[in-house]
Amino acid sequence: MRLTLHTDYALRALIYLGLRRERRVSIREIAEAHRISENHLVKVVHNLGRGGFVETTRGKGGGLRLARPPEEIRVGDVVRYAEEDMALVACFQPPGEGGGCALIDACRLQSLLGEALGAFMAVLDARSLADLLAPPSREAMAARLGLALSPPPDGAPPVAMAGG
Repeated sequence: MRLTLHTDYALRALIYLGLRRERRVSIREIAEAHRISENHLVKVVHNLGRGGFVETTRGKGGGLRLARPPEEIRVGDVVRYAEEDMALVACFQPPGEGGGCALIDACRLQSLLGEALGAFMAVLDARSLADLLAPPSREAMAARLGLALSPPPDGAPPVAMAGG
């Protein structure tokens, strides 16, 4: 199984926003930090906004930020939302939509792959964006993106600051 570039960019954008919770950020800032296509990221961020993962504000002082706390953003929900099609093989598709299989009534492959996909998604459902942002990964990701982490306010996890 391979997740699409759309899903990869969605997760990267959410991680970046989770590291920069102290302020709004631009799509350009995320694209430059991750060295990814800004044009493609525009579509991804728009989709994340429609899905309630990202809050977008236009104009001066605008930008992006997480629409809810990282603890409330399940990785499995992001993957399900970002992926257009979770069908691992053609037999997952209804007949006439590029799917259908001559073996459908006799083959156990669809059931086996469905079980495997369920296990994969269960692992992602058990983790939140906050889990991805937990130390020591948080510090390592911030360093790779050229961000410095600020001291935590009142026991909260540290947030990334500009520079570093």
